[in-house]
Amino acid sequence: MFSPEGPSLRELAVQALSSVERGYDLLAPKFDVTPFRTPDSVLEATAAALHRMGPFDTGLDLCCGTGAGIGVLTRVCREQVTGVDFSAGMLAVAREHAPDAGPPVGWVRADARALPFGPAFDLVVSFGAFGHFLPRERPELFAQVHSVLRPGGRFAFPVVAPARPGSLEYWMLLGFDAAMRVRNTIWRPPFVMYYRALRFSALNRELIQAGFSVEFHPLPEFGHRRDGSPRVRLVVAKRLA
Repeated sequence: MFSPEGPSLRELAVQALSSVERGYDLLAPKFDVTPFRTPDSVLEATAAALHRMGPFDTGLDLCCGTGAGIGVLTRVCREQVTGVDFSAGMLAVAREHAPDAGPPVGWVRADARALPFGPAFDLVVSFGAFGHFLPRERPELFAQVHSVLRPGGRFAFPVVAPARPGSLEYWMLLGFDAAMRVRNTIWRPPFVMYYRALRFSALNRELIQAGFSVEFHPLPEFGHRRDGSPRVRLVVAKRLA
């Protein structure tokens, strides 16, 4: 699961008993060699889908971490790209890995629930960040994204189809979430990280309530499940005028 260059069990334990911000500050130097980083295959498929919809002028990577999604934005945006994250450690690594080609890239340390921008972006992307927000926090998060997009701007993020009930993946995700809930019940500060897949119906409802129209684009690179549904979709929410 982890490469030899990744964090040790002791390091992971220290991170897990920290706050989300402090935990990611500690994890940042080794984050890119952990399974938590968004796979390149997902980034490539997302970039290809967005390329067909673009080009865009300005882009924002929400909860950018070490900057994996910045490479997607520099391929589909022409003028300016920005990464925002609340972990100073993750941003420091992201700066080191910033692409040399493409539009200029800026970095901002801020909480995604209180973005310090006006309606300045044509495209906002996010990769693997929603597990760090409780369900009750998502409506405000989506309202923040809506506020920083220009009319007609898009908010895009990939979502994996929920694990089939009874499958090994289902029980692993359920067990992980249960362990995190126990940890957060008995230990402070909390570390919010829940990996069970988001429900498309809930996403659709919350995005519409925030002022978006919503489309779900299959990413064919990942194939289909037995029932014929896509394994991975790109959610594209368009800010209404």
